[in-house]
Amino acid sequence: MGFIDINPPVPEDGVLLDAYSETVAGAVDRVGPAVSRIERLGGVAGQGGHGSGFAISPDGLIITNHHVVADAKTVRIRSANGAVGQGAVLGRDADTDIALVRADMDVQAWARLGDSQKLRRGHIAIAIGNPLGFDWSVTSGVVSALGRSMRSSTGRLIDDVVQTDAALNPGNSGGPLVSASGEVVGVNTAVIRGAQGIAFAVASNTANFVVSEILRFGHVRRAFIGIVVDTTALPRRVAVKAGMLQETTVRIRRIDPGSPADLAGLKEGDFILAIDGQPVGGADDLIRLLDGTRIGKQTPISVYDLDSRIVDRVLVPAARPQS
Repeated sequence: MGFIDINPPVPEDGVLLDAYSETVAGAVDRVGPAVSRIERLGGVAGQGGHGSGFAISPDGLIITNHHVVADAKTVRIRSANGAVGQGAVLGRDADTDIALVRADMDVQAWARLGDSQKLRRGHIAIAIGNPLGFDWSVTSGVVSALGRSMRSSTGRLIDDVVQTDAALNPGNSGGPLVSASGEVVGVNTAVIRGAQGIAFAVASNTANFVVSEILRFGHVRRAFIGIVVDTTALPRRVAVKAGMLQETTVRIRRIDPGSPADLAGLKEGDFILAIDGQPVGGADDLIRLLDGTRIGKQTPISVYDLDSRIVDRVLVPAARPQS
């Protein structure tokens, strides 16, 4: 006579699915309470809107997207436990689409910014936010690619962007991208309209840098040398002469009188080949190499000038004026 096993062994696939579910649920339990709904009350443009944000400290510091707060000075904050308050926009950086808000109410939980450099393709990626009015929604997927670049609203490239296939929709902007360990590894910022499974997040290391700059200076410092450039083809003979491999570079179209570039002797029409030994293949390289660490420091620059000479000059970048 046979018998019926009332506790049959769980198939291996079931075990793996259970482990995945528990991992996602555990990460959401840790970070979810720190997520809030951010409502823009209007600004100079007079337009409202909403998105997501997440607290990173017990004193109410909240990270969101620049395009969520736009030019508003204050926003309405609705926390996961139903509390409602306001927050002051401490600073914003359109070049990375990151903004920092301080809530005027107690936050019940806060999330930890992880190290996005430790991410690998295939790692679990969990998005929490308020898409299309469905507040505190959770989606999950994987990290699809690392080191992507994305154009910001200012035209500058945001470097080191995380690509994920976690489903994002309008309203997810500013919410956290969370790792399996429950750390925030990105700030969800954009989707490609018409595409499925392609979304982007600003890496947590970038967000951490922006937050530090805003807390110290009220804005993100970037170096300024006072030029307008065009990306152009680099003549082969010049590249060979300079010992460079790039096929493009930048040509100076305009120089501001009295600017660091003017004081260093640069001229309109000069090609900028390299900054501090790093090749300049286009305008984005120029922006990337002129970060805040260059301000007030002597910076060598390699130029192919109008007299067909490759010359080395030294300039001292200033802080870029705030708009």
